[in-house]
Amino acid sequence: MIVFICLCLCQAGVFVADAVKSESVTEGESVSLNSSFTQIHRDEDIDWKFGDILIARVNNKESVFYSESAEGRFRDRLKLDDQTGSLTIINSRTTDSGLYTVSRDTTINTINLTVYARLPVPVISSNSSLNSSSSSSSSCSLVCSAVNVSHVTLSWFKGNSVLSSIRVSDLSSRSDLLLHLECVDDSYSCVLNNPIRNQTQHLYNTQLCHTCAAVSRTVLISAAAAAAGSLLIVAAVGIFWICRDSSRRDHLR
Repeated sequence: MIVFICLCLCQAGVFVADAVKSESVTEGESVSLNSSFTQIHRDEDIDWKFGDILIARVNNKESVFYSESAEGRFRDRLKLDDQTGSLTIINSRTTDSGLYTVSRDTTINTINLTVYARLPVPVISSNSSLNSSSSSSSSCSLVCSAVNVSHVTLSWFKGNSVLSSIRVSDLSSRSDLLLHLECVDDSYSCVLNNPIRNQTQHLYNTQLCHTCAAVSRTVLISAAAAAAGSLLIVAAVGIFWICRDSSRRDHLR
C-alpha cells in the first residue's frame, strides 16, 4: 500500500521527501552535506537550496552553477560534487545554520545544519565582594565566567562530579556561575560545552582561596594546641592535688 501511494505521488508530480537529517559543525570548519544520491545520470538536474534560495545546481552532469543569491552569503565557499551531488561548505559561519534541501526529479532530501560558535576558554576568578563580606575567614566564593556565548552549558566540576551548572540559551555578553567552598584543591574545574565541543579551565591558581591542605594544617595545629592545653590543665590539677596531699600529711605529723 505504501509503495502504491508513493508511485501515485510521483506520477502526480509530488516530491517524496526523506526524514530530515541533522549535521553539526564548529564555525570555521568545512562540512559536507550528503545528497544521498548514489549516482547522477546525465539527463538529471540536482538543485541545492538554503531555505527557499537556490545556491547550487548540477546541470546535465557537465556544468555546475552557483547562485549569487542570498546576498553573496556563500560566495567562494561552496564546492559541489558533480558525481554524487553532495555539497561542501568551506569555512562555515554561524549564519550558515538552517535547512538545506537537495532535489532530483521528484525526490527531495532535507538537512538541518547547525554551526556552533567557537567556544572560549572559561575564566576562573575570586568573587572579592562576597569573600570580603563573608563572616567566615575560611569560606571562599569563586566565579567562572564566559563571554559572548549562546546555546552552551557552564558547569563546575570536582573531579568527574558536577557541582552546579547553568544553561545559556540566548547570546549573553557575560555568563557567570558562582561556587561557594570552605577550601579548594586542584581537583576543581569549570567546563563550557555545547553538543559537539567543550572547553575546560582547571583551578590551578589555588591562591584564590584557602587550600584544603592549609586548612587541614590549621585544624591539626589547633587540635594539637587544644590537646597540649588540656594536658597542661590536667598536669596542673595533678600537681595541685599532690601538693595538697603532701601538705596534709605534714600537718598530721
